Amino acid sequence: MVASDHILSKPEVYETKQIQLTSPILHIGSAVSKLSRFEYVATSERVYLPNPEVLVLARAFQQRGCLNEYIRRIESQKDQDLTSLLETTFGDDWHNKKDSNKEAIFPKHTSSLRWTQQEITDLRPMIRNGFGQLYIPGSSIKGAIRTAIAYHLLKHADKYGLPRTQQLSEIELKLHESMGQIKQRPKFADDKLFMDALFSEFNLIYQDKPALGKTSSPNLDLPNLDFMRAIQVTDSQPLLEIKVTDKQGKPCFYNLPVTAEVIIISHWEDGKAKYKSPIYTEMVQSVKTRFTISLDKTMLPWFSPKNKIPFETIDDILKICQEFAQDQWDEEHFYWEDIKNNLNAKDTNQQPINLNFDNIRDFSEPEVCSYNLRIGWASGMNGTTVNLLFHPELRKKIRDNCSPKSAPGFEAPKSRRVVALSSREIKFVPGWVKFKEL
Repeated sequence: MVASDHILSKPEVYETKQIQLTSPILHIGSAVSKLSRFEYVATSERVYLPNPEVLVLARAFQQRGCLNEYIRRIESQKDQDLTSLLETTFGDDWHNKKDSNKEAIFPKHTSSLRWTQQEITDLRPMIRNGFGQLYIPGSSIKGAIRTAIAYHLLKHADKYGLPRTQQLSEIELKLHESMGQIKQRPKFADDKLFMDALFSEFNLIYQDKPALGKTSSPNLDLPNLDFMRAIQVTDSQPLLEIKVTDKQGKPCFYNLPVTAEVIIISHWEDGKAKYKSPIYTEMVQSVKTRFTISLDKTMLPWFSPKNKIPFETIDDILKICQEFAQDQWDEEHFYWEDIKNNLNAKDTNQQPINLNFDNIRDFSEPEVCSYNLRIGWASGMNGTTVNLLFHPELRKKIRDNCSPKSAPGFEAPKSRRVVALSSREIKFVPGWVKFKEL
């Protein structure tokens, strides 16, 4: 080994913890936001996705001489789904069939329990790994942690000596002046306004040499200077369905894949709930998995000034997440307390639907939040931004600017997503997760 190699080698001193993650119900979006009705098959009990390997389903139809009919149905868009063709081609047991290469056409781990009696349209799939298994990406967890840290820094700006440009009053002023930019790229506008500066306006000294790049760059597109480099989060273990027997001898399930009706609701005149629209979503109920978080404690001292980095240990990071979760919890508690049930609501098909949120109120009743973070789909503006720190009027302005169809006069965000059972009883709010050190 040459001397220069030894000088440039990075010592690896990590604090690492394995974390058990649990959640009542969760959805993490995939690269494909929606599936058409020819990309899944819904029976009365289950929803099946074909083998993710390319052309397995098409090859199976070809082997049975039905490929042209399969293509015709897709092109015509007139038939409701593929069920009748599958039954004609493969028999009633079509969901257990394999092609000539012994590949399952509909693998068991790509199907889910059907939780809705409504017609499923434009199914939103959950993310899967390369083996077609449901999982939680480490990037989703780390992204939520990053938002929690930004929230903590801004909330306690005086403690960390943030410059005037990173004070809430200055950020709010910039947001007022940048509504056009927010409207064009709402998911990324805050990066250039203040998020990049919070994490990247640092000097980084490695082996007595400054990192390349100037922290005063207007773009601040400098991943080397982002102190979140010191945090690594692995993907979760696959969310494989687990059946266990409780103390009463009854079966219960962890990591149960379900396809549910997610109802978008908002409050309307006199605070009464209003039905907006349904979304049919692949989710996992009773999530129980684990992931690993690592903190490079050798790298942290390279960043200066050190007093602006709000953590030294993984426990510090988890406490920051808990603080963010508690503030979200408080806001959600008030929302569900204020909104009124609407027992005579109509859905988009003018069918009666009982908008009763008693289950949600029971869930959010405790004053102390027992969850550590909210991740994934349906976390909303409050869970994915520092929105809760802004003045309520600014929140309204941001929401109305990003969503012109939103009715003015309500606090933002106005709408929420709730998960219904097959009976359409409103049961869950998605995304809340607990962390337990193993």
